[in-house]
Amino acid sequence: MFKLLLVRDANNPKDLLTRQFCSGTFTIRPTFRGWQNIPMARDPISVQASAAAAAVSQPVSSPLTSAAIFLVVTINSGDENRNPVLSLCADLSALLRGVGFRAPEGALSCIMGFGSDAWDRLFGSPRPAELHPFREIRSGPRHAVSTPGDLIFHIRAQRMDLCFELAMQVMARLKDAVAVADEVHGFRYFDERDVLGFVDGTENPTGSAAADAVFIGDEDPAFAGGSYVIVQKYLHNLDTWNKLPTEAQEKIIGREKVSDIELDDSVKPTSAHNALTTIEENGREIKILRDNMPFGRPGQGEFGTYFIGYSRSPRTIEQMLENMFIGRPPGNYDRILDFSTAVTGNLFFIPTATFLDNVSPDQPVPAASSGAQQPATVSGPVATSASTAPSKNGSLGIGSLKGENSHE
Repeated sequence: MFKLLLVRDANNPKDLLTRQFCSGTFTIRPTFRGWQNIPMARDPISVQASAAAAAVSQPVSSPLTSAAIFLVVTINSGDENRNPVLSLCADLSALLRGVGFRAPEGALSCIMGFGSDAWDRLFGSPRPAELHPFREIRSGPRHAVSTPGDLIFHIRAQRMDLCFELAMQVMARLKDAVAVADEVHGFRYFDERDVLGFVDGTENPTGSAAADAVFIGDEDPAFAGGSYVIVQKYLHNLDTWNKLPTEAQEKIIGREKVSDIELDDSVKPTSAHNALTTIEENGREIKILRDNMPFGRPGQGEFGTYFIGYSRSPRTIEQMLENMFIGRPPGNYDRILDFSTAVTGNLFFIPTATFLDNVSPDQPVPAASSGAQQPATVSGPVATSASTAPSKNGSLGIGSLKGENSHE
């Protein structure tokens, strides 16, 4: 839940209001008309470019919750379907307040993101520097699929009824303008475990480290405060998994099952999940923020994990996925994929809340964008370009990204 800090400038009590977001906190200074928001132009691109430093981020780094709905939709063809989407952007915060006010202890939040094609169709240029379609990966029987998705709504709360109500309100606003590509209702499982029985998200950064991991900075100043998110829906073969001895499961994950303690490097295989998903830059680990959730339908034999990872650059998670599906080195892949299948895959850009608040439903249809990137398939051995290939020392070349010292 956000905290509101009201700060009076003793030297200039009539100072214009400014807003700063850091780890879920707003700092607001008064105007001569009292505590209020700055009126802003109804042009989100201009606002993003000229006031990025004052933009309020969406609550990407909020604490984990007990329930979530992951809703991915595609926008139907026809210019008439742009208006309901654009209208929802500006009204989403009001919908959130209307539902969340009834149960403030429920910590309801909603993050809205845009796929590459949807961005071009709705907003055009400029576009976020690293926004592109999800890159499919194939290596032997392992396949990280790329599936349709123009918009994502990541709805979180401590109670599922709040998530459910907000999802209903969102879909009522969008009506026939969109088609649902995927909808998953997630839940917290005991002490933050997945259905495989292991604790999930142990190494998530917190506080300022989380903000540094997920929010774009000076590397793309027009979109500072935004983020990227990659989502995948994994289905698990629990019957086969549960037949493995606990020790074998622990070597696949890289942690002890009961205590969640990381295995010592002397016994942990280099193919362990937590080894392959550790990404370093100049000797320091580049963190991402995961908010994975279990889901399932026991009566249908469906058991899964919804992977959702936020990062200031999609390259970090893309490298993790290449390591998992192809291997580091190729062939040394993540053995969890012998029991788990990815059935969806999407990449979205998460603009700031300020951007969304200033979207106008009357925006003209943008001209065709030349900045969009076409989807690509990565096959083993790893297919990389000069701009994205890791260096010989494993660097991604994300020079401005910072992380914690590597320990996993």
